[in-house]
Amino acid sequence: MAVNTFAAIDVGSYEISMKVFELSKKIGFRELTDVRYRLELGEDAYTIRKIGPEMVNYLCEILSDFKRVMAEFGVTEYRACATSAFRELLNPVIVIEQIYQRTGLRIEVLSNSEQHFLGYKSIAAIEAGFKKMIQKGTAILDVGGGSLQVSLFDRDTLVTTQSLKIGSLRIRERLKDLEKSTIHYDQLIEEFIRNDLTCFQRLYLKDRDIRNVILMGDFLTDTIYQEDLQDNTITRSEFDKRYENTVHKPVQELSEELGIDPEYASLVTPTMVICKCFLDIFGAEQLWAPGVSLLDGIAYDYAERNKFIKSAHNFENDILVAARNIAKRYSSGKAHIQGTTDIALAIFDSTRKIHGMGKRERLLLQLAVQLHDCGKYISMGAVSECSYRIIMETEIIGLSTEERHIIASAVRYNNADFRYSSQYEQDTVLDREKYLLVAKLTAILRIANAMDRSHYQKVESIRAMLKDRKLTLFIDSKRDMLLEIGLLKDKVEFFEEVFGIKLELRRKKKV
Repeated sequence: MAVNTFAAIDVGSYEISMKVFELSKKIGFRELTDVRYRLELGEDAYTIRKIGPEMVNYLCEILSDFKRVMAEFGVTEYRACATSAFRELLNPVIVIEQIYQRTGLRIEVLSNSEQHFLGYKSIAAIEAGFKKMIQKGTAILDVGGGSLQVSLFDRDTLVTTQSLKIGSLRIRERLKDLEKSTIHYDQLIEEFIRNDLTCFQRLYLKDRDIRNVILMGDFLTDTIYQEDLQDNTITRSEFDKRYENTVHKPVQELSEELGIDPEYASLVTPTMVICKCFLDIFGAEQLWAPGVSLLDGIAYDYAERNKFIKSAHNFENDILVAARNIAKRYSSGKAHIQGTTDIALAIFDSTRKIHGMGKRERLLLQLAVQLHDCGKYISMGAVSECSYRIIMETEIIGLSTEERHIIASAVRYNNADFRYSSQYEQDTVLDREKYLLVAKLTAILRIANAMDRSHYQKVESIRAMLKDRKLTLFIDSKRDMLLEIGLLKDKVEFFEEVFGIKLELRRKKKV
């Protein structure tokens, strides 16, 4: 039985942590050790947007210790991820290079949506409890040092996920001077976050019945709820009682009572207030705190991708549903999107040997189709540019910033003139490989969209056949397709240019 030893590292806002896991197809993944160091990278990152040399030295020392632990456990692979503190830096590339030169460890800066998607996977790892809970209206709260992610589920479906910049460390740093002037610090925090909560409630909680709240991370289970919880569940009355017995205490008293560092204890009240405020607006009956963290999600993702485990939950569908809800928010035509998706996927699947793209790229194509018309909500005259801006400014759970850029670019060039490499390099961070991917997705999207130019879904079915570098699309339609076929010429030219094959359309039926 093949067994791998894998290390997950989280360079967080107030803690650097690592878990080592043993993975095999028989046991899935099992935690071997958990190592943590307190280091408040976010204190400077959220204020001056830099990490000083002394802090970098501490970080490198910690990571060097991690390397020694990894060697002791015979770790064969690792993934080291940095989160919001690094996203806020003005010079993340410089710091990451220093870390690599001094420790040999490569640090990956997760986008906000990637971070919380992995966190979400850590909860899904506890499949029985997670699957059962999300059948009812459920919210996942991921309270980090720099931000808060709220994800809403209804009947096993992800409804929406939103990020708010009201993390516990950020709140503490913003209010630390004012805290000295009040005896009601909890009320001060409530006032500070009230506008964000009210806005979230107005936009996303209409007619939503949220019964359960899942608390991501292990902060509260390591501080306030150190004792064993029955099924990791906290009732609302139990939470309120603990809340009143906690938030009014000075940091030093909390530190001594809980046996934790004062700096760590200073994050307890902001975290408790955030949880209480959301429990209030949800009217939730209970809080589930499974005590899992980003590290568990990183390991789960690795195990899933390397086929040590098979998830019962369809995470790819969550990404598609998130995009579908964005398209709905901007009043995109549902029937047009479905018709265009069918055509785009038929082309993609039939030309795999030509384009060399895989499962992930197929998902990006579907997302591009879902979102290609959202810009019409803002401007009918600048659809491509507005769609591009909407996608770039909207977080889509599970996607990196780079992947969002790829989708946005394909959508932009669906109607706008494609920018060739000499022009492209001047205004994009995408490398050559990603530039070619944009070209391929654009070429397919243009054909698929043009074939439903009238938005009447005239194509009833489509079959694609690739032979001798010629792609033939057999179209079944009883309606007149003069408009679609007539406007397809320039789209065909670009498609043939990108893939180096001929494209021919044949109709099965005619009027």
